[in-house]
Amino acid sequence: MTNLLLAVIYLSFISLGLPDSLLGSAWPSMYPELGVPVSYAGLISMIISAGTIISSLASGTIIAKLGSAKVTAISIGMTAAALFGFSISGSYYMLLLFAVPYGLGAGCVDASLNHFVALHLSARHMNWLHCMWGVGASAGPYIMGLALTGGFTWNTGYRIISMIQILLTAIVILSLPLWKRSPALTGGQEEETAGEALPLSRIFHIPGAAEIMITFFCYCGLEQTVGLWAGSFLKLCRDMSPERAAKWASLYYIGITVGRGLCGFIADRYSDSQMIRTGSLATLSGIVLLALPFGWFSDLAGLIIIGLGCAPIYPGIMHATPFLFGAEKTKTLIGVQLASAYGGYLILPPLFGLIANHIHPVLFPLYIAIVLAVMLVMFEKTCKKCRQ
Repeated sequence: MTNLLLAVIYLSFISLGLPDSLLGSAWPSMYPELGVPVSYAGLISMIISAGTIISSLASGTIIAKLGSAKVTAISIGMTAAALFGFSISGSYYMLLLFAVPYGLGAGCVDASLNHFVALHLSARHMNWLHCMWGVGASAGPYIMGLALTGGFTWNTGYRIISMIQILLTAIVILSLPLWKRSPALTGGQEEETAGEALPLSRIFHIPGAAEIMITFFCYCGLEQTVGLWAGSFLKLCRDMSPERAAKWASLYYIGITVGRGLCGFIADRYSDSQMIRTGSLATLSGIVLLALPFGWFSDLAGLIIIGLGCAPIYPGIMHATPFLFGAEKTKTLIGVQLASAYGGYLILPPLFGLIANHIHPVLFPLYIAIVLAVMLVMFEKTCKKCRQ
């Protein structure tokens, strides 16, 4: 039963990543057909992100009432329905409508899975499971690309992903008894769902809570900023061709995915704090390599090392939550942490865009180094306050 449940959770993390990069890969084909400017993708993305933030904040209450298993099944089902809605959309306004359940489902499934894994699984599994997110995020654009190059439309790509999500929803529903009956994961106890979720007003009074939210805000903002602007930095500041810059920038995501797979083999030997600090130092070394004008090798190595350094940070902070704050606060805190994370996605990448536009994109390494430094300082303050 334990192995079956682990397989279901791994599949659920893949399903979490599948839709995340679909819009970016499909939009060049979508906007001419819909008759809208290329910039209109921003509003769809903002609605999805807003829904994700709202559902993340509400996830503590929902998980307390239903439990992680049911929330996961319902959330994947909502995402599947939203993706199917995208596949039948013939206008831009239909996409805006279906973006609402898209975001609401994504936020809840993210919070419920991370809550369950943080409470019941080891740091090894937390790293491997987030590696599975990377597999899903890589597979989504690949499936969309196959649909487009095979003579089909972007609607078909979305429909294929929605069918996969529907299948995964059915698997999670069939596995519901396993979430309660696997003693190797739950210690022979059913998941606690009776406790009340903490209101936001109380969360901010928990020692270290504000600091851990800033930590998540900075890390996820850094991760998204590198992913969004690395290619532009290489093109504008290193005089690379757009094609080569795009290929090299993708190595950053490969570094994150491979790094999380490798970290799974050593995560149980070291504490979450050690993994986070080591990852931060590795990320800083990659930023330094990227900043130095030593040619293509320095840029290539810098992006890969930044990805490898980022790999253990997000899983480490997430897995440390029950240890730092207590299991009874985890269901609420993880939702708030994820809301902070998506806030970082929304704010920090566009902020660098303004800096690049009004000053110079050469400040890219300095910008992400400052964000990394703030993140690490906030994490250390969290640890200090929680020890006290």
